[in-house]
Amino acid sequence: MTYRMPAEWEPHERTWMAWPGPNATFTDDEELAGARTAWASVARAVRRYEPVTMVHGTGQGESARELLGPDVELVERELDDAWMRDIGPTFVTDGRGRLAAVDWVFNGWGAQDWASWEHDSKIARHVADLAGVPVRSSALVNEGGAIHVDGEGTVLLTETVQLGSGRNPGWTRERVEAEIHARLGTTKAIWLPHGLAGDYGTYGTQGHVDIVAAFARPGTVVVHSQRDPAHPDHARSREYIEILSGETDAKGRRLEVVEIPAPTVLKDEDGEWVDYSYINHYLCNGGLVLCAFDDPNDEIAAGIFRRLFPGRTVTLVDARTIFAGGGGIHCITQQQPKI
Repeated sequence: MTYRMPAEWEPHERTWMAWPGPNATFTDDEELAGARTAWASVARAVRRYEPVTMVHGTGQGESARELLGPDVELVERELDDAWMRDIGPTFVTDGRGRLAAVDWVFNGWGAQDWASWEHDSKIARHVADLAGVPVRSSALVNEGGAIHVDGEGTVLLTETVQLGSGRNPGWTRERVEAEIHARLGTTKAIWLPHGLAGDYGTYGTQGHVDIVAAFARPGTVVVHSQRDPAHPDHARSREYIEILSGETDAKGRRLEVVEIPAPTVLKDEDGEWVDYSYINHYLCNGGLVLCAFDDPNDEIAAGIFRRLFPGRTVTLVDARTIFAGGGGIHCITQQQPKI
């Protein structure tokens, strides 16, 4: 039986998220409160377009309900962190009305020394059970933010993730591709050599693709474009654009590359290079939730996405607090396709 991961722009049954709790990512009460406010803003934005289920840790339901309001469904399961894109399942369909959930091996983004994953490694199965769908287990260490598909056979990957020593030591590119294709129903992988520079610091994912490039429709990719030569991502984004401009998808179409200008801010308040990116957006039924950074380029990016998705309402949500924790709006959401 062949399963396929639908593209994100295809209809959703609902969105799954995970509620921030005390952990290494949010080290004090102030950081945790800020994270919860940010997660709630995203959840409420998505809820305008489709149902949202928020998984929260033991005893965390009251804080979630207070900020989320009555329209978001809450379920309690033990959690380590709050990045549902990565810890949750990747939903796939057989095209005949049946849904399944791919359960990748999760090991804390390459067994990073600050991370805990005893509970998060089981969340994909919990979500699958809650959704009432069977699980398709994979031996590949992988996360949802490390893949992006066009729904027609093409998948984007990064070498420092699936081929990284912290995740899949000893795996060849061919073996990774075979496993990805078997689980997602894809036939062609396009590899990027690395992620954004800031994604290799503390709390980074070591190169997730969903902050670098994403399909906007079959044959079209949006790509992070850092225009300032002072930022280390200037050279990286030129490299991504060059690679993708020379690629074809699984159907043989030459890719159209749409550059999304990076925010103008280069460093955070601690003087570290930021990996702020508009690529890390989330598509939901009739809507697009876009990262905002109180930046002049917020509206420029929103305008590009409005042109790419004319039938969707673009909602900007401040994502700086989410990025401070190591990700963006796409990283904290996971779609369940409608069948």
